[in-house]
Amino acid sequence: MASQTFRTVRVLSDGHIFRPPIRQASYTTMKALVYKGLGSVILEDRPKPRIKAPTDAIVKLSKSTICGTDLHIIKGDAPTCKPGTILGHEGVGIVDEAGTGVTNFKRGDHVLLSCISSCATCEYCKKGMYSHCTTGGWVLGNTIDGTQAEYVRIPHADSSLYPIPAGADESALVMLSDIFPTGLECGVLNGKVEPGSTVAIVGGGPVGLAAMITAQLYSPSKIFMVDMDTNRLKVAKSLGAHDVIDPTDGKAAETIRALTDGKGCDTVIEAVGVPKSFELCQELVALGGTIANVGVHGMKVDLHLEDLWSRNITITTRLVDTVTTPMLLKLALSGKLDPTKLITHKFSFEEMEDAYGVFGAAAKHSALKVLIDFS
Repeated sequence: MASQTFRTVRVLSDGHIFRPPIRQASYTTMKALVYKGLGSVILEDRPKPRIKAPTDAIVKLSKSTICGTDLHIIKGDAPTCKPGTILGHEGVGIVDEAGTGVTNFKRGDHVLLSCISSCATCEYCKKGMYSHCTTGGWVLGNTIDGTQAEYVRIPHADSSLYPIPAGADESALVMLSDIFPTGLECGVLNGKVEPGSTVAIVGGGPVGLAAMITAQLYSPSKIFMVDMDTNRLKVAKSLGAHDVIDPTDGKAAETIRALTDGKGCDTVIEAVGVPKSFELCQELVALGGTIANVGVHGMKVDLHLEDLWSRNITITTRLVDTVTTPMLLKLALSGKLDPTKLITHKFSFEEMEDAYGVFGAAAKHSALKVLIDFS
């Protein structure tokens, strides 16, 4: 929100007018989307964030979005996020204030916000596991206030923000805060996709589609998308899936085996986060293959070791570390990656509650990613 200038004018006893110097008064509140409890989010006034540590920066948001993880929070699947928290961990904006310890950014810089905050110096950060940073990780919109607000405080700003050039498409870059690094790192890289391999993705939502798009960077011979939503399957086909399968007839595994000479797939990416989808992944994986879990699971799943113990498979889990963000940023800026293909709906920030209604009923509205514009 803009600042306002004011001064008090005083008439002196001799009739002259005294005009003191103009003082600057900044607004101290902002609008924010707040998680109130199970099934409830509300747009309300909240205090504008302040610098808490020298390495913090305050960013004024220009674009944000809603993630499937936000929906999991509202459903109670992420108990680390308490009612009263401002949601959101994705966005682009302009640095409004930088702490005294921030050396890479200054007021006015255009930046991409990472969904993961990284100190870059702790044991886990030095291993490239930024998601488990001892003083950061996935904190935005989880354990601290997030990006679905006019302003956000970014811890460890020097290693948690990325500069973006003037004129860059902010709508495209906001997709690089989370879903594209997540699809690439948790799905494609953990799943060991390689030239000539076969890939099945169970779940054609935004993260599953991001995994499918980035899998093509590694030239697999076949990519299969499995989802019950006909619109998502149509989008997947248009973005490069060789075959799309609706599993509602219970024959998805049979269909994919028929298309892979009875072998199944070398890489199976779980991108839903429910027991039924994880069970299907176990049916789809080939001998020596990898199941790469991406979905956020809020309940236990069954692992059928009675069937899998002898099949030489690997199962991986991961919280995105955003180590691939610089590479993805280069690809997007060069035009070799177009994340805007996943944006289906656009809302102003004042329509944030409506945006949640649309995104939460994605099948009804044929929604993938919703873009939130603060201008």
